[in-house]
Amino acid sequence: MSWTGFKKAVNRAGTSVMMKTGHVEKTVDREYEIEERRFRTMEAAVEKMQKEAKGYLDSLRAMTIAQMRIAETIDAFYGDSGAKDGVGKYYLTAVEEIDAETVKSLDGPYRTTVLDPISRFCAYFPDINDAIKKRSHKMMDYDAARAKVKRAIEKPSDDVTKVPRLEKEAAQAKELYDALNTQLTEELPQLIALRVPYLDPSFEALVKIQLRFCQEAYVRLAHVQQYLDANTREAYASGELDNHVEQCLQQMKELTITTIPTSSRG
Repeated sequence: MSWTGFKKAVNRAGTSVMMKTGHVEKTVDREYEIEERRFRTMEAAVEKMQKEAKGYLDSLRAMTIAQMRIAETIDAFYGDSGAKDGVGKYYLTAVEEIDAETVKSLDGPYRTTVLDPISRFCAYFPDINDAIKKRSHKMMDYDAARAKVKRAIEKPSDDVTKVPRLEKEAAQAKELYDALNTQLTEELPQLIALRVPYLDPSFEALVKIQLRFCQEAYVRLAHVQQYLDANTREAYASGELDNHVEQCLQQMKELTITTIPTSSRG
């Protein structure tokens, strides 16, 4: 920071304190304040959307990785017992295809149509925030200049040029403040209004990509279903699957190996 910038920062800090104590009157522009609040609401929503949109893609990858691990474990669990129908192999193949073909083929389009546009929208926020910060600084400079004029009038000085000089400085400060204030008051609503037509295509793309993923995953997993045990499928459809599971558990309990006395273990 330059020496001039440092002095301005110190002066503004002092002005801020004097505003809080009521020694300097603060400029109030209700119209601008409403637009800045609307911008803050939109900024928070878009940044959250950017975070969640990236999280969706990460979650999709994590889910398919978990599916593959489950499939590999199931295939190993069945072992030779599943060789007669190969259901474990079919399931493993299906989830591998979902990961290799469906998810990876959606990655590029999702970034192009959803993530990148949202990120580009967010990229404008730092510049807008800089303009808002600059407006605040210019407003503070103007308020400080007005306060100096007021004090000089209330306590006249022997220097007859003091009040005109301070009034000129206040007018210049007001001109700088008004220019930024007017620009932001006019352009913030335009930016906010553009959010809908800008993000509409990304929203449509998001829905279509999710639909495609669900459809392709359904088709691949539905194909695996035909290899499942017919009795199990029927029990599931009729609501008797719980009874089927209980029967299997009962058969396990009846095995001698599951009823070894505790004292004979070791």
